[in-house]
Amino acid sequence: MRNIGLKILAAAGSHGTNIALRHKRGTQWHDQTYSEMATAIENFAAGLVEHGIKPGDRVGIFSPNMPQWLIADFAILSIRAITVPVYATNTAEQLSAIATDSGMRLLLVGTEAEIPAASEALAQCPAMENLILMDSDAVTDDPKILAFADFLAIRPTEATISDIASRRHDMTGDDLATIIYTSGTTGKPKGVQLSHANFVNQHSTLDTRFQVDSNDISLCFLPLSHVYERSWSIYVLLSGAINTVLMNPKEVIDTLAEVRPTVMVSAPRLYDKIHAAVVDKAEMGPALKLKIFNWALGVGEEYWNNHYAGVENTAGLNMRYRVADKLVLTKIRDVVGGPKNFFSSGGAALDRSVEDFFLKVGLLICQGYGLTETAPMLTCNSPSAFKFGTVGRPIDDVEIRIADTGEIQVKGPNVTMGYFGMPEANAEAFTEGWFRTGDIGRLDDDGYLMVTDRMKDLIITSGGKNVAPQRIETMVGKDHFIDQLAIIGDKQKFISAIIVPAFENLAEFAKQKQLKFKNYEELISLPEVVELYNRRIREHSKSLAPFEKIKRFTLVAKQFSQQAGEITPTLKVKRKVVAEKYRQLIERMYASEGKNSSH
Repeated sequence: MRNIGLKILAAAGSHGTNIALRHKRGTQWHDQTYSEMATAIENFAAGLVEHGIKPGDRVGIFSPNMPQWLIADFAILSIRAITVPVYATNTAEQLSAIATDSGMRLLLVGTEAEIPAASEALAQCPAMENLILMDSDAVTDDPKILAFADFLAIRPTEATISDIASRRHDMTGDDLATIIYTSGTTGKPKGVQLSHANFVNQHSTLDTRFQVDSNDISLCFLPLSHVYERSWSIYVLLSGAINTVLMNPKEVIDTLAEVRPTVMVSAPRLYDKIHAAVVDKAEMGPALKLKIFNWALGVGEEYWNNHYAGVENTAGLNMRYRVADKLVLTKIRDVVGGPKNFFSSGGAALDRSVEDFFLKVGLLICQGYGLTETAPMLTCNSPSAFKFGTVGRPIDDVEIRIADTGEIQVKGPNVTMGYFGMPEANAEAFTEGWFRTGDIGRLDDDGYLMVTDRMKDLIITSGGKNVAPQRIETMVGKDHFIDQLAIIGDKQKFISAIIVPAFENLAEFAKQKQLKFKNYEELISLPEVVELYNRRIREHSKSLAPFEKIKRFTLVAKQFSQQAGEITPTLKVKRKVVAEKYRQLIERMYASEGKNSSH
């Protein structure tokens, strides 16, 4: 069976009354069993066919995370239609461009908040006939906006039942499953085509490297419109585990403590901020508590390194670990909802110090690497084979080579079918059958991959030095007082940065130091605040080469936003846009009289 929708339905038949999906409405948690999920998928699939959706038709999902997102996706796939996910944070213009480019027939909308942008897309996209509103609590009187619940209630005709059976009989793994539009940090978004077979490869590989079953709980908080969370959620449900779906990712910390997931995936940002918050709290506390904190981490480091190396711990170390765990380590694990079988990290580089810290408290983060074009995983660490500072070894049936330019190039059954309607981009994306990732990296002697930067994102200083900005942003941006960071310096004599502070943490610092300010602009202009950032940037930059270090920076009070075009839906900085928007501030930093400042 090579169709993802049908594989999910088969898994549902095996797990029956077990809980499949869990979500929160208001203060109440609601569960949906595998049998109930399967019924919803079949009913919605029938509703789509009754509505006229044909094999190959593109159906969009423009919504934050919710159980209906997954039900709709699996229903679409099970009738040989094609899902086109769109980030709920996309603007009306971005949504309309995707809807038009893909030839979208139908668009599912999550909540009332997405209706204005979706209605604009409906008016502009000639192929689109209706919107379907998934949130049952939302209200609209627009006749072109249909209710998700009404589709679930449709009773299929004999002709529809026969049509669905015929479609499923004709399915193959080569069928196009989805078109996912890339974030576009360096150009126009491209529609990445992924087949059912691309996804199946991912899940067969995960089965060989990880153990997930009906005893596990996953927290789905990254956007399902991103291939990372979507592919992982498919695997979770194929494994019979509980997938807890979180609509608002800003609630992730509180939800971790409440849900206590045993497995989950995340971008590095969550791990960075938890690490920084825990360490900063310890460092700002009493000296004795800090001493106990550091002692406990040292014991945890020795204990867990032995554990994963297969070395038996001594009785003395076991005793020290029990004390360290009770005093410190278990309290840190409680911040993320207790013990985990493993964490996974992807989407950007994770700093080595963060990996080390989590392992010391008994939480293994398995970092991996991939792209939308690879469904997404190319390499990964796993509990049985990991090396910190790398993104792991290639997954099953995937080949990796490093070109003379340093570019990572790949072959495998997970690689995209190509970009939708873009023959020139397809020709450029492949060389001799190898997919060009656009990333720079190297393989070590044990076959573990290290990714250093994007080829198009390299900064070349006026002195001819090649600087990888993402590496610096990873090392410095993990700081407790930094929310967003853009490294600048192309064709300049040194590296500089535009920094958006983490204002909640910075305000607490100001309170402790009894600093007076009326607003954020006034706060970031205080000499004590500028010196705080100067000191912390120097601390995080110790291992950087002199030409890589941030010589000057400017603090700004306004966050980078997707609406302003400064970041992608996955929060990656569009460096050229930021550089242009803050051109005058940047010029001031590079002037002879320039200095660290605020704006």
